[in-house]
Amino acid sequence: MIKAIVFDIGQTLTYYPIPLNWSKLYRPAFETVSNKLGIAISEEEYEHIGKVLTRYNARITPREIEVSSDEIFAEILEGTGIDRHMVNDIKREFYSFFRTDVEVYPEAEAVLKELKEKNILIATLSDVPYGMDNVYALGDLRNLIEYIDLPYTSNDIGFRKPLGIGLLRIAEEFHIDPSELVFVGDEIKDIECAHNAGTKGILINRTKEDKDFGQDLTINDLSGLIRAVAL
Repeated sequence: MIKAIVFDIGQTLTYYPIPLNWSKLYRPAFETVSNKLGIAISEEEYEHIGKVLTRYNARITPREIEVSSDEIFAEILEGTGIDRHMVNDIKREFYSFFRTDVEVYPEAEAVLKELKEKNILIATLSDVPYGMDNVYALGDLRNLIEYIDLPYTSNDIGFRKPLGIGLLRIAEEFHIDPSELVFVGDEIKDIECAHNAGTKGILINRTKEDKDFGQDLTINDLSGLIRAVAL
């Protein structure tokens, strides 16, 4: 019996119209930071910034342990002449660059509302890019947040997928067995995370592309969860 559903965020509950790998956008993002905050950035500093961000690019070098935005941006500013006291403003403008035009999938709110009416516990578990603070990562959920009992990201867990630690912690906090929980996501690491925690993995595949990640179930949109819960 399904008692809880945990969701990935990006491309599952919300649509981000940007590539998963942000490498080619480092320079435009920091040019925007420069323009918005009136900060002069030299070519040498742009090169340094790019190297630091590449080092923390989990699409290039996957990591298990999460790293905070404070640590990443301290390393970025250490190699520049930028005032350290501007770090929060810089983080805000950098992350905002990648969150432009983010949309909540149209069926998401109705589905989460119906799941709550069925007394299904709801959580999120999403890996944040470059230590993105929860105020931004969870802010993209907008009015969905009211339906989520445990709005978690890798910042809260301290570890990233496909480790199953986050799902096990959520099951523990919900006081349920991991087998009574399912994880919904759009990537292979989501399915691996589910299986590593002893839970079922549901792949949401909004494309016509054939995807076999060993998932227990495939749905085309979130509405498919209503049928899954009834099984």
